[in-house]
Amino acid sequence: MDNEMTLSFIAISENEGLARMVMTSFIASLDPTIDELAEFKTIVSEAVTNAIIHGYEEDGEGIITIRAKRNGQSITMTITDEGRGIPNVEQAMEPLYTSKPERERSGMGFTIMESFSDHLSVWSEPQKGTAITFTKEFLPVQSNFVLGER
Repeated sequence: MDNEMTLSFIAISENEGLARMVMTSFIASLDPTIDELAEFKTIVSEAVTNAIIHGYEEDGEGIITIRAKRNGQSITMTITDEGRGIPNVEQAMEPLYTSKPERERSGMGFTIMESFSDHLSVWSEPQKGTAITFTKEFLPVQSNFVLGER
């Protein structure tokens, strides 16, 4: 493991941006492409938003914890909450499924997270919480610059 960090914050919507900013800083040394960066930020945003809206139902009192590890060009991150949990993870991961249709949610969060990550797993237990773990591989930086040549 090259680096590791943990971030905990109150489950309020303004902290979704904080999570994206901190986690983006954590991967900066990998020099991600613009596409990799956008995908990574989207995964973090979707997972944190799910915890705020679905896990804690926007009560403003729960805590979300992100644990991230960098190993070479790979990042593994787990976003956890101790909220209400997901009764049926398989159903929740189906495209277009939403437990809050009245909120005009698209039901695409897990689908998006899966498509932008190299591996995604979800653990959840009703009334105990949810943990979303994903791994994303970043392409190594390639340079065409040769020292001494112009």
